[in-house]
Amino acid sequence: MDKYKISRSKLNYNFKAEQLDFDTTEELSAIDEEIIGQNRAADSLDFGMRVDKNGYNIFMVGESGTGKSTYAENMTEEKAAEMEQPKDILYVFNFSEPEEPRVMRVPAGMGNDLKNDMDKIIEELQEEIPRAFEGEEYEKERKEILNEYQPKSNKLMQEFESSAKERGFLLQNTSQGLVPVPIDEDGEPISREDFQEMDEDKKEEIRNESQKIQNEISQVMREIRSIKEKAQDELSALEKKIGISIVQPIICHLKNQYEDCEEIADYLEEVQDDIVDNIDRFRNENDNNQQNPFLAMQQNDDGSFFVRYQINIFVNNSKTDGAPVIYEKNPTYYNLFGKIEGKSQFGTITTNFTMIRSGSLHRANGGFLIVHAKDLLTNPFCWDTLKRALINQEITVENIGEQYRSVPIITLKPEAVELDLKIIMIGSPYIYYLLYNYDDEFSELFKIKADFDTEMTRNKENIAKFADFISSVIKRDQLKEFSSGAVAAMIDFSSRLTGDREKLSTKFNEIIEILYESDVWADSYGEEVVSASSVKKAIDEKEMRSNLLEEKIQEQIDRDHLLLDVSGQEVGQINGLSVYQAGNYSFGRPARITARSYLGKEGVINIEREAKMSGRIHSKGVMILTGYLGGKYAQKTPLSLTASIAFEQSYGGVDGDSATCAEVVALLSSLSGMPIRQDIAITGSMNQKGVIQPIGGVNEKIEGFFKVCQAKGLTGEQGVIIPQRNLDNLMLEEEVIAAVENKEFNLYSIEEIDQALEIMLGEEAEKVHSAVQEKLKEYAEFDSEDIAEDDQEKNEDENK
Repeated sequence: MDKYKISRSKLNYNFKAEQLDFDTTEELSAIDEEIIGQNRAADSLDFGMRVDKNGYNIFMVGESGTGKSTYAENMTEEKAAEMEQPKDILYVFNFSEPEEPRVMRVPAGMGNDLKNDMDKIIEELQEEIPRAFEGEEYEKERKEILNEYQPKSNKLMQEFESSAKERGFLLQNTSQGLVPVPIDEDGEPISREDFQEMDEDKKEEIRNESQKIQNEISQVMREIRSIKEKAQDELSALEKKIGISIVQPIICHLKNQYEDCEEIADYLEEVQDDIVDNIDRFRNENDNNQQNPFLAMQQNDDGSFFVRYQINIFVNNSKTDGAPVIYEKNPTYYNLFGKIEGKSQFGTITTNFTMIRSGSLHRANGGFLIVHAKDLLTNPFCWDTLKRALINQEITVENIGEQYRSVPIITLKPEAVELDLKIIMIGSPYIYYLLYNYDDEFSELFKIKADFDTEMTRNKENIAKFADFISSVIKRDQLKEFSSGAVAAMIDFSSRLTGDREKLSTKFNEIIEILYESDVWADSYGEEVVSASSVKKAIDEKEMRSNLLEEKIQEQIDRDHLLLDVSGQEVGQINGLSVYQAGNYSFGRPARITARSYLGKEGVINIEREAKMSGRIHSKGVMILTGYLGGKYAQKTPLSLTASIAFEQSYGGVDGDSATCAEVVALLSSLSGMPIRQDIAITGSMNQKGVIQPIGGVNEKIEGFFKVCQAKGLTGEQGVIIPQRNLDNLMLEEEVIAAVENKEFNLYSIEEIDQALEIMLGEEAEKVHSAVQEKLKEYAEFDSEDIAEDDQEKNEDENK
């Protein structure tokens, strides 16, 4: 058996402080913007940023705490600094379609200038235009126009009145307009009584004449209206001329300031035309406010007529150096895609184009948007809206649910903003593959996958970078400097996280937590520089805060409520090893596995599976066990047996195939009648040919059995059997290593199941197999006799 023992030298994995070329981290340089051990992901991210084509957005895949978010920020800011500063995005009033505000792009910083200039000129025009219409020149020209047209209309009316009077009628103003009234010889209107006394011919004559005059009245009124319209046209032309004389110089001066921006020049032309067309608004605004203060208050609340000349700076890039980098940590619909705000006023909600607000997608335009996939997907409407925006390369601001209203309402429909940005989405592998497999558009929109690993090779280069990373955190967060011994302890802790002595963990969040806690313990010990003992104390205390379940299970074992033997021998009973997961803390404990065999043809019965407590991997392991039995013992005769295997006192379900070796040994012990050592536990997966395969959680399993043996008393005979292929995963606690070194505890490694039989049963494997073969032969003979008796009884029945 000693040939299978693992020597003390193979258990040594501790990194020596002497291998480091510094005494404290104060001597090291910071690497704030460099990522460690993620060359594949870094190259993918760099390539994705260099591809300026649609669909080449980036999905950063990896477990939480591997530095994805920090690296994304650092890389995008570095890349953005080399890119052009994007233009400001403005929303301005659409003079032809007021409900559809239009987008205007201007050089960065020019939006603020234009907004201020527009506010100034409108304020100036509100003063200058009324003043111009109060001048003598305007009044003189106005009177000339009125004097030209007023006599014409008066003369026309006088001539018509004279003509009507000669024909015996007087024109009288009523609520229905001018009406011809018959008069007598004295020029007085004929009364109704007098009219009734006239003969019928006379009355008919008056009626006919009245109708003719009524028709002529319509013609005359049309002519007078035409004269008034001509006069009004000339007055409007006069007002327009004066308006242009005031507005044009001001607008021209402003156009000269922005002559390099054609979009602004075109907009100012539209502003000038609109002001001239609405010159009365500038003339009458003050009068209206004085006559109706309540109306003025209402206009000021909801935005008066002059709001149309304001500028809505939708995206302000004046303070952006290079391209923008937006890290949206709360990707709700409105935070991402903007919204149209409204004001509650007099019981109604009002809005205008100045209340259109941008989202992070707009602010990141021309640069980068970083967002977490889980947060995005859990917010309603966000994922579908984002896809639509990326596919169409534009985004329209609309409030959530507008398309679902049962009754459409009149609202603003802002012009869409063209999109030119790169999205970096961060998520877990589960989310990535979920989207890749079930969303047809995902692979077309996120063509770059940056895969972050949770571990890196433990070599000299990465160890040096790891130490520099520790130095960076210390300087960034103002911690105490770490000694070389403390850094060596952190390196061992990092390897322990990976479960592989040849690897270092890239789960930097967990590493940073130990750095913080080590700093606190060092402070309580009065250390100027954090020592290795402070690091170990931090690790131990972190485990202590999470190991309540472990202590409770150990208590149950100590009180013999959970039945376990760590000495003696038993047939068909073996100590397997399990790993318990309690949040972010895992620990190992032995579990009693029993096997019973008897006559029958049902094969191996997995009690856990029958009770629906077995996971798929464990069920597969039992099937592999059956395959091994068939291949080993049923080459010449059928396998005739029934056997049951169970994890005793297991109430929470079983999964994994690391108990396959234990189950095989227990079953062969039951068949051969050879007892199993109870002072040795075993873990290992196995294939159908009996080859031992590596398993996970090997350190936790060994330490778990060691603690049970330690509590019951170490004998020097106790130990654990593990797969040979797990030797690189051994990173045991110092207490276990010391016990092995002092020959108080033993570790064995095996490559085949026959080696486990030799250790556990204390007999040569061939002897075990022979005994099993004999028992199976005995079962087969009993089975044959039963078949013969059944056939004889059947024949006798047939003869009768």
